[in-house]
Amino acid sequence: MAGKTKVEASEGGREVIVTREFDSPVEKVWRAYTDPELFIQWAGPKGYKGKIDKWDFRPGGSYRFVHIDPQGNEFAFHGTFHGMEAPKKAVQTFEFEGLPEKLHVSMDTLLLEDLGNGKTKATSISVFQTPEDRDGMVRSGMEKGLTEGHERLDELLPKIS
Repeated sequence: MAGKTKVEASEGGREVIVTREFDSPVEKVWRAYTDPELFIQWAGPKGYKGKIDKWDFRPGGSYRFVHIDPQGNEFAFHGTFHGMEAPKKAVQTFEFEGLPEKLHVSMDTLLLEDLGNGKTKATSISVFQTPEDRDGMVRSGMEKGLTEGHERLDELLPKIS
């Protein structure tokens, strides 16, 4: 059985560390995180739809995607891919366009670990420029969105061939 999403944000720190175990091999989890057609199916809160505006998964490539809530409100995110080592590591910048009047780009690293027996541990480390920027992201509903997204990913992974 898949694990629970764990979100750690130490008081006064600049990092958010998210960990989650999945009942699926590393290669499938990697594809779900890096293939835009798969990513948009699970990323974000339940009940939200998504669209990819841009996805150029290569060093120096950029991305932009949008979550759309049931009322039609849009929440956009964008960044630049900096490096990847398939199927275990990807580094990118990440910016939520809904935090106004601040430069709040984080540097995100995704690490995938093969736990054996078809299980994978995903660790995402986000480093913000200031504790205030990090706290703003946490208050924006980040944990709920991540948890519900991971639950959606649990449902999607068995369907990936």
